[in-house]
Amino acid sequence: MANGYNGTTGNGPTVYDSGSSAHQHLIEERMRERARRMREVGRNTPLEQCPALILNADYRPLSYYPLSIWPWQEAVKAIFRGTVHVISEYERVIHSPTAQMKLPSVLVLKDYISYNRKPVFTRFNLFLRDKWCCQYCGDQFKSSDLTFDHVIPRARGGRTNWENIVAACQPCNLKKGSKLPSQCHMHPIRKPHEPTLSELQECGRQFPPSFLHDSWSDFLYWDTELDLDE
Repeated sequence: MANGYNGTTGNGPTVYDSGSSAHQHLIEERMRERARRMREVGRNTPLEQCPALILNADYRPLSYYPLSIWPWQEAVKAIFRGTVHVISEYERVIHSPTAQMKLPSVLVLKDYISYNRKPVFTRFNLFLRDKWCCQYCGDQFKSSDLTFDHVIPRARGGRTNWENIVAACQPCNLKKGSKLPSQCHMHPIRKPHEPTLSELQECGRQFPPSFLHDSWSDFLYWDTELDLDE
């Protein structure tokens, strides 16, 4: 039976709504053309704009913030090393003298990486733990407008570790200076503590990156180490 049937059979004539059929055909043609243009754009995407999202063996991102992604070169190397499975691909194709392949957009590790290790003590992880909020005034800031503050000043024997360092804005940091919290009546909103990796992961979920490829949506997130006092 032809598409667009709109009549009767038997003794009466068979009538087709040719206008409706033509309109549907036009829509389908436009959809095919749009899909073709999108594929063409995908094929011409610069290589540096084709990072691969890296998932642990449990199909969760290795890290949410910063999001665990590899540049296309590292992703391709991992495929040839046989350490990953390809879950999704870009339309972008790369060529060698004897073969071609689509660049991967999502990879999953074959071997699970445990999260039992402790997080590295860095400015980034400190700001992430405190969710980019000054721990004295409670306002949220960009990284460039934050610093870290010794709750117990170093001049008073304070140590540089998770339990004595908090994120602070510049004005609050200057206001507190080298005073004890009890002297200036400035106490951290949250007691500083050493976070777990899973805690940092959960914090990272609140700060999605600016670029998220469509193929990543089903799986979904500066680093200078501080001198840690033992």
